[in-house]
Amino acid sequence: MSIFSSTCLTDPRFICHGFLLPILLLLLQISSQLGDCGTIVKYLPGFQGPLPFLLETGYIGVGENDDVQSFYYFIESENNPREDPLMLWLTGGPGCSAFSGLVYEIGPLAFQVDEYDGGLPSLVYKPNSWTKVSSIVFVDLPVNTGFSYARTEFASQRSDSLSVNQAYQFLRKWIMDHPEFLNNKVYIAGDSYSGMHVPIIADEISKANERGLQPWINLQGYLMGNPKIDEKEKNYRIPFAHGMGLISDELHQSLQKHCKGEYVNVDIRNILCSSYLESYYEITSDINMAHILEPLCELDSQNPLKSSWRRSLTENYPWKLNDIHLRLPSGNCRDYGYLLSGYWANNDKVRNALKGTKKKWQRCTSHMPYKFDISSSFPYQVNLSKEGYRSLIYSGDHDMVVPFLATQAWIRSLNYSIVDDWRPWYTNGQVAGYTRTYSNAMTFATVKGGGHTAPEYKPEECLNMYSRWMSRMAL
Repeated sequence: MSIFSSTCLTDPRFICHGFLLPILLLLLQISSQLGDCGTIVKYLPGFQGPLPFLLETGYIGVGENDDVQSFYYFIESENNPREDPLMLWLTGGPGCSAFSGLVYEIGPLAFQVDEYDGGLPSLVYKPNSWTKVSSIVFVDLPVNTGFSYARTEFASQRSDSLSVNQAYQFLRKWIMDHPEFLNNKVYIAGDSYSGMHVPIIADEISKANERGLQPWINLQGYLMGNPKIDEKEKNYRIPFAHGMGLISDELHQSLQKHCKGEYVNVDIRNILCSSYLESYYEITSDINMAHILEPLCELDSQNPLKSSWRRSLTENYPWKLNDIHLRLPSGNCRDYGYLLSGYWANNDKVRNALKGTKKKWQRCTSHMPYKFDISSSFPYQVNLSKEGYRSLIYSGDHDMVVPFLATQAWIRSLNYSIVDDWRPWYTNGQVAGYTRTYSNAMTFATVKGGGHTAPEYKPEECLNMYSRWMSRMAL
């Protein structure tokens, strides 16, 4: 569909911005290469009344012959969409739907966590959304994530390099489909495993801008939350566990002595190291690594679940609606809420409202084949720093998956001078975390009490952090 279809021309955002005719003519010439302009969704099943924000969903083809159909949720800034930044958001995994980031982390919707009885889960408005200060495009990548799908078996291949390339293509096409955002400042963002991709996508955009590729994208920087950038992060789980009082001084000292700080690629001939690692894994096996203070949950249902419930296991659900009655667990079981997204997204009314054509939706698809062909995103961050792009790196300080110690270590290795030394930052007069700013326009911040996806645990504090950083204010 051309960008000058009736859907686009009747969009008041397109009409009112009054772009110059030469730009429109340029876009018309290349419109045959573009995807749909998307569908404005005014009502969502499970949400009472009209949505209090602008939501657009749609598909954009990427890859060879557009054989990868990437699904997106676009939420326009609730403040000033003409002036506010535009952010591309990638959820980690690899293979977790962007809807997970939208509804559990930084978007304006959340599930009402009630006992599930086979009906449609309810959605409520979430006030601490990052769309208060920016427009956000949430995209389902890699292929076969969320509502995205492949037209051919060959296009179903998944890898780091393909994910980067497809996200880069997606953003270029999305902006051409939405010329009213051509001048907005652009940021690339994501959390967890997306730390492997976000800097590389930003670097690709930067290089394309230098080559004069059109449309020029007004890239300003990137953001990453508890990001994985290589395998070295895992070596910091043990010192983190010791610092948090999960393992004894004696075990920590033995691990240091016999493993010498290398806890990932251990030589099998190092029997003592392996033995102490086995003790460490046994001692911490019942700890919720995403947030060490939160419980591991057991969910009672007609379909038995494994007793040691892990967040990653939710990818195997949902079952068919009405096939199950889940008993609401006692205590703070965050995992229960993850199941609701599957029941909601696989409802026919929801699929029709979102225009998602994929038959089966899963929150995460990490069981699918995936080629890990990028070993580190660190060099790309060095490139971006040299070019002067801004970056915000934040860590929930109770995350054991990618501990803040690991993130601090690679930031320190950049060897940039400190311009604003370690200090607390505040929300509502209370310490919300600690921060440090470097000469390469990089800001690091911890989120006190946050877990592996910090905004999920501390939404008000993280919105405060994000708003200040976007406004170029000190945290």
